[in-house]
Amino acid sequence: MGEIEEAIERAEEESFTRQPPKTLKGQIGYLLKQMGSAKAVAQELGVTADSVNRYRRGARKHARADVAAKIDDAVRQRWQPQVRKRRQRQAAATGGITVETRARFGYTAPVGTTDDGRFRRLTVHLPPAYAQRLFDARDAGASDQQMRDIIASGFKDVYFKDGGSRAVGLSDVSLNDIDYLDVDF
Repeated sequence: MGEIEEAIERAEEESFTRQPPKTLKGQIGYLLKQMGSAKAVAQELGVTADSVNRYRRGARKHARADVAAKIDDAVRQRWQPQVRKRRQRQAAATGGITVETRARFGYTAPVGTTDDGRFRRLTVHLPPAYAQRLFDARDAGASDQQMRDIIASGFKDVYFKDGGSRAVGLSDVSLNDIDYLDVDF
């Protein structure tokens, strides 16, 4: 999972109306409901179906650290899908997304201007069209670079060009060397 996909995932988790199960038994019970069988859960987690059944019954109270992390990730990915979809629809229709980042931005600009990339810390609210493009790209399995290009395009239009009122000759912006990136919608 790339940096941008992780940032979107964190933003979705902030919108949860209830917390996911915290106990191992509760998490396994939830995964069994979602996936239908111990065999399917076992394949997802990389353990045996017997181990899944032991977790479900409470015969094993604690999983290995790597398995516990996989269980937690699997639960969080499936938790409250309707809440996630509602927030995404709202961001893509009316709200847009806010991207906060510290990264190196590179430019393609006309001769006589500086196009040296440099680190900037930016917080920019991108319109709903960019949110829709970003969500569509993520759902289609786009690479992290493709999602960076969508965000860089939004920064170019909204921040650098200010809707067309400045930096008229700026033709391309690239987002490189991300220190951190956070998304809110």
